Amino acid sequence: MSRKTQKRRIGVKTAILMAGLAMSSVLATGAHAQDLIGSYVAYIGQPDLHNSKGARLTQPWQILRQDRANFHRFGISQPGDEFDPFFGSIGNRKIMERMVMNGSIDPQAAKRLVDGGAVVFVRIYGSGNTGTSVKVTVAK
Repeated sequence: MSRKTQKRRIGVKTAILMAGLAMSSVLATGAHAQDLIGSYVAYIGQPDLHNSKGARLTQPWQILRQDRANFHRFGISQPGDEFDPFFGSIGNRKIMERMVMNGSIDPQAAKRLVDGGAVVFVRIYGSGNTGTSVKVTVAK
């Protein structure tokens, strides 16, 4: 598949994903609701599936963390990856596991993310500059 076709394909997926998520963000309420403090879209490519030592990552939070380290620390990105100010901090990347556990990701979406080749939309919730959870939606 050409890069142009891949970019167009990612762009359509991203638009559909974001339209659906806009509605779900509006509906997110509750006694323990946190503020939406950031969000980003990323394409999970082969570099995101392996850690710095080359070991294959097997958990969604590991892959999300590696994607953000690749983007912010190592300058590795794929078409469709967006900047986010929150995970630019190594300290915030370190709490990715807890944030995923406190948030949500559908089991089927988690499997697609771990398989790679997926577009993720990550919403970061918390208060001020302190993140407490993420909600992850995955399109393939």
